[in-house]
Amino acid sequence: MNHFWMPFTANRDFKKAPRLFSSAKGMFYQTPDGREILDGSSGLFCCAAGHGRVEIARAVYQQLSELDYASPFQSAHPLAFQLANALSQIIPGDLNQIFFTCSGSEAVESAMRIALAYHQAMGQSGRTRFVSRERAYHGVNIGGASLGGMVKNRRALGPGYPNVVHMRHTWQEERRFVRGQDAQGQHLADDLKRFVQCYGAETIAACIVEPVAGSTGVLVPPLGYLQRLREICDEHQILLIFDEVICGFGRLGDAFAADAFGVVPDMMTMAKALTNGAQPMGAVAVSEKIHNAVINATKNEQLIELFHGYTYSAHPAACAAALATLTIYEEEQLFERAAHLSDIFLDAVFSLRDLPAITDIRGYGLLAGFDLKTKGEPGLHGYALQKALYEAGLHIKTTGDAGIIAPPLIAEEKHIQHIVDVLASVLKGVG
Repeated sequence: MNHFWMPFTANRDFKKAPRLFSSAKGMFYQTPDGREILDGSSGLFCCAAGHGRVEIARAVYQQLSELDYASPFQSAHPLAFQLANALSQIIPGDLNQIFFTCSGSEAVESAMRIALAYHQAMGQSGRTRFVSRERAYHGVNIGGASLGGMVKNRRALGPGYPNVVHMRHTWQEERRFVRGQDAQGQHLADDLKRFVQCYGAETIAACIVEPVAGSTGVLVPPLGYLQRLREICDEHQILLIFDEVICGFGRLGDAFAADAFGVVPDMMTMAKALTNGAQPMGAVAVSEKIHNAVINATKNEQLIELFHGYTYSAHPAACAAALATLTIYEEEQLFERAAHLSDIFLDAVFSLRDLPAITDIRGYGLLAGFDLKTKGEPGLHGYALQKALYEAGLHIKTTGDAGIIAPPLIAEEKHIQHIVDVLASVLKGVG
């Protein structure tokens, strides 16, 4: 156990009493000693169709048996084109061009590269600045971490990508326990306008936001906020990028947050539930306008247009997993199921509001977050909760002193109630 340096983990404490999963099926993990752990956060927001989906495993096995790998540079395999076409059918607007990566972090990094390439193609190479938000999470690569607005993710980064500025986040201290979208707060989008006035629109390449800021604890956008960002971007020829790595694939009751909130970005990043967590994969959906500008900027059709990509872009096994996953979503109508369960889920989660340990609850669709009272150093209360929940038979995501609930879309009312019952019981003990 000593040789595995675990990510985002208190390694020394974990290895004293490991919290291990040995198998999984449906809504539940199993531990090595045979206990069941209800998965209240879809793994890490990945397993939207539940665990152990035989259809996905068979598709991956069959693909690996037929073609285990094909270079994505100057060659390809059929499933990559099939998957790109399938995604284009469910992605809103004209975001019909799909660039495949291996993770959400790489998808964000790729979106940044594509944004810069687009402005160069348009003769505006001075547009190199990116606008993000406080409390944002956009992965851990240099570009995405620079966009991020969570302090502990940034402390070891150094200068990072230099041209990034951060708007205020959308959580308002005086507006606690707001369910869904708050009627107040649209004005926070005007931070983007202030950056235009401060730096000049001609320096800004793109504004990137998570429609619902997930990893920080589920910050739902106020009514009109995303629409206002879209208006400012359009006015100043700034690209709008949605990071839908968590929100995408039914989490909010629609295929994507762009559908749920009625705002179409210029690019969209995705990962996690794209393959139901069965294979590492990410993607960037790009508008026809951006794609065509970058492609056509290279006049000779025999030359490479975008010098970017990854060894495992559109890996055959990942494509097979994604296609099988999309089939499950469609045949079982899981996006519609999430929309149907949303009120039941939010009713249950908001029933925890009177617990002394909880200081706020937020939620939309099948995604909810709650804040704990800080005890000692920030993060200790959340970590104590996660350890106690494992012993009590429940898994959720915690970030600092925030808890995040995002059950698989196959959840039933009894599973939702069980999540809330266990949380209530454990919070009374650790709160």
